Amino acid sequence: MADIKNKIVYQIYPKSFKDSNGDGIGDLRGVIEKLDYLADLGVDYLWLTPFFVSPQKDNGYDVADYLAIDPRFGTMADFDELVQAAAAKGLKIMLDMVLCHTSDQHQWFQRALAGDEKYRQYYILRDGRHKKSEGDPGEPPTNWQCAFGGSAWQWEPRLGKWYLHLHDVSQPDLDWTNPQVREELAKVVRFWKERGVAGFRFDVINLIAKPEIFADDTKGLGRRLFADGPHIHEYLRELVQKAGIDGMMTVGEMASTDLPNCVLYTRPADHELSMAFSFHHLKVDYKDGDKWSLMEPDMAELKRLFADWQTGMAKADGWNALFWCNHDQPRIVSRLGDDKKYRVESAKMLAACIHLMRGTPYIYQGEELGMTNAGYTSIEDYRDVESLNAYRILLEQGKTEDEALKILAARSRDNGRTPMQWSNQKYAGFSTVEPWIPLTKNYTAINVEAAQKNENSILAFYKTLIKLRHEMPIIAEGDIRFIEEDNPHVIAYERAWQGERLTVLCNFRPTSVKLCHATLQDFAGSQKLIGNYPGREERLRPYEVLVFYSRT
Repeated sequence: MADIKNKIVYQIYPKSFKDSNGDGIGDLRGVIEKLDYLADLGVDYLWLTPFFVSPQKDNGYDVADYLAIDPRFGTMADFDELVQAAAAKGLKIMLDMVLCHTSDQHQWFQRALAGDEKYRQYYILRDGRHKKSEGDPGEPPTNWQCAFGGSAWQWEPRLGKWYLHLHDVSQPDLDWTNPQVREELAKVVRFWKERGVAGFRFDVINLIAKPEIFADDTKGLGRRLFADGPHIHEYLRELVQKAGIDGMMTVGEMASTDLPNCVLYTRPADHELSMAFSFHHLKVDYKDGDKWSLMEPDMAELKRLFADWQTGMAKADGWNALFWCNHDQPRIVSRLGDDKKYRVESAKMLAACIHLMRGTPYIYQGEELGMTNAGYTSIEDYRDVESLNAYRILLEQGKTEDEALKILAARSRDNGRTPMQWSNQKYAGFSTVEPWIPLTKNYTAINVEAAQKNENSILAFYKTLIKLRHEMPIIAEGDIRFIEEDNPHVIAYERAWQGERLTVLCNFRPTSVKLCHATLQDFAGSQKLIGNYPGREERLRPYEVLVFYSRT
């Protein structure tokens, strides 16, 4: 466990990272080209989102062949070279495993469609309700909704059944109650481990264990019935043991999960995963829990969630994955910071806020530059299946086009999928041709080349945070206690370890604020370890972060 505590993971969305062959799509050789940049940043692991053969209905999370690389991303030889070249620079490769569902183009599903009984049992097939005659599909087996809108069930005449898809209709869910399915998936993980992969991220892994009785959800859309389901911990322990990955860096994406389950997922004594992604802190601006209804972030709720999860996991020996951004989230500086006047200050504050907590920090490509939301103004700019579905649903609900586009501009997953901004050259140095998705227009000012020339850049700040975690055991190992709990504008906490103390003060407002239970003068005898403004004043300045270190 100690080996993961001082590590930092950098997430790469290959399609948008670097295009090496001029087709407008990022690829594995593009990652190889940028290994020096990643090594200089100081991170330890590179998590690559899926590049397996896929129809790309859900940007690669619809896998048609787990053991082959989609030609648009390169070849197996490219991948092997990436593993070796990364290792030579002290970087380890972490892969994304999508084991909850396959693409409907996967040979398993195709063989099921062809009538092969073995493969029919790989998927979750049910009869419809209220059938009037043989051949009549009836109604969906339950009222569950898929993640992208609409029923989670699809009638398939060739199967004579409804199949479950908790995500896109092209992503039929696998039936983990079938031991042959579990064995096949363990083989997949072993295959990549044997090719030199050093870590794994498991996509929506807590949705693999469906309820034993399929029933309507009378209180919601079904998530509470199929998240953290029966046998989930048994299945994970079996996967870890059969794939031989116990002790490796592993993280589970846990949808609609809870704290007690995440303790079990990540407690070393249980031999499941190293850490868990939970998403409650990224729903504090969802009005009535609806992603597509906008509201100002509930800072009191954000503070409560951080305190509960940080202290709750610590007490029970669980471990958090710390993150603001990923390929499924808007850019955090546009969401909780200020992507205009205080972009630099707020991006630095947001970074320090989570990097100095207890857990393993994740950096999503471009976050270290303070990249912003895309700013798209036309539905033609969007590519994401979830966003396109949401746009249609919002219009059906009576929203105007302008209203729907405003919501997408704030919430779409495409905000995190715009091309990495390497330079101010045409196409941001990402490609020599127009990229697969439009660039964010501010790339001429916000890019790697500009950041590397500025010693006070957001990039330089991230390098310092990474160095501190590597060098200061208190950040990796220390206890955590939240302070200023009733201050509505400030997230503040203390870390303690072997007579050392670290105090982190983060102002989430675009105005100066004062502390409620202390003054900055109280830290006169402490070392200012890091901050995003010079010196210190009597009040925390807009989006200021101040970190003080002392020994007792």
